[in-house]
Amino acid sequence: MKYKIILLSLLSSTLLSVHSVLSAEGHGFPLLNNRIDIIFILTIILIIFVFLYIMRLIFKTYRTGKEKGAEKNTRMDFMVNTFHDLVRKLKEKENELHELKRCAEERAEHVENYNENILQSVPSGVISFDNDLRVTSVNTAAERILAIKADQCIGKPYNDIFHDHISDMILRNDRLAREEVVYESPRHKRLWLGLNISPLKDKSGSPIGKIIIFTDLTDLKALESQIRLRENLSSLGEMSAGIAHELRNPMGVIAGHTRILSKKAPEELAGNIDAINREIGMMDRIITDFMSFAHPLNVNRTVFDISSMVEELARTAISEDSKINLSLSFDRCLIEGDETLLRQVFTNLIQNAIEAMKDRGKLSIDIGKSASSVIIKIADSGHGISGKIKDKVFLPFYTTKEKGTGLGLAIVHKIVIAHGGDISFDSKPDGTVFRIILPCPEKSS
Repeated sequence: MKYKIILLSLLSSTLLSVHSVLSAEGHGFPLLNNRIDIIFILTIILIIFVFLYIMRLIFKTYRTGKEKGAEKNTRMDFMVNTFHDLVRKLKEKENELHELKRCAEERAEHVENYNENILQSVPSGVISFDNDLRVTSVNTAAERILAIKADQCIGKPYNDIFHDHISDMILRNDRLAREEVVYESPRHKRLWLGLNISPLKDKSGSPIGKIIIFTDLTDLKALESQIRLRENLSSLGEMSAGIAHELRNPMGVIAGHTRILSKKAPEELAGNIDAINREIGMMDRIITDFMSFAHPLNVNRTVFDISSMVEELARTAISEDSKINLSLSFDRCLIEGDETLLRQVFTNLIQNAIEAMKDRGKLSIDIGKSASSVIIKIADSGHGISGKIKDKVFLPFYTTKEKGTGLGLAIVHKIVIAHGGDISFDSKPDGTVFRIILPCPEKSS
């Protein structure tokens, strides 16, 4: 609208200028005959129209450009708004993904902790290995049973923990249903283990190692051994009673005739008769041991201080000229038992320890108590007990001594069991430790 007003103003100004020229010539009509003037006027009019046309084009172009600029700005605003909306949605999705990831990690951690809690809570030992047979995990029960530390075992090869037969089993078997094996702990404690071996696989079923599960059968084996020993002792006791009875009668006859012969025989036979009497005395002692072993024990229980009794027996057994060093370590401990029978037990054990050291070494006696029992340990520095005979030590009639009857430790075992206690031993080449556990009365605990 503005450019039209401008054009009309220019056109009016031009016509007024022409009118003024014509008027100036005395009403100007004669000038119309002049061609130059006519051409001049027409040229001016043509220029005006050309100028108007150009101005129209210019204004049209300006208006079109303005409209396109407005349209362009509108499209740009739309694109910017769309971009911001897309960024906002992406941010929302990103937050959702972060939340899902957090929930998944928490769930995975919960499942992992739950599985770890189960693994650490089972009473059986569990150790896992990777495909290179290096330790990847050790549970609490395995640490306790094998006397090892998990953090010191992770990453180590299998044969650093298990040796000999067990390591061969792990190497050669991917699956083993059940095997009872002997394991020696780092503290040199001999254990019986019930062991299983299984392949360890991932979710896809691919093997990623091996896992062994084991239980400590040491106490069970000891109980089985004691049951067998009691059964053997019971049958042997009955047999011993019969043997002792059958031997004692003829031995009494022989002893009577020997006494008569000693009064009538010439003096040169006195040495032979004395030798017969000594052998009769030996046989009588053996028969007495048989009878002691065969007869049921009558335990006359009284409460007494066992530490004082053991100290007295130890000091009495060691002669003044002996080179045995006596070490005593104990508190005052009261027990309820047969003092005469228990005196026999500790006399036998102390005498065996002294004989094992051949009058030279160290005899250590330690007496302590737990909540409900008294524990007596008698240790010597002798030659130890051979592994081949460890299972026969408490068997009756088994002995490695030239003049032994093989009933000493069998009777010791029987007396301890009759008191509701337990006796065991650990032996090495540099010494043996006997461990006796006796129940103590509640009032002394």
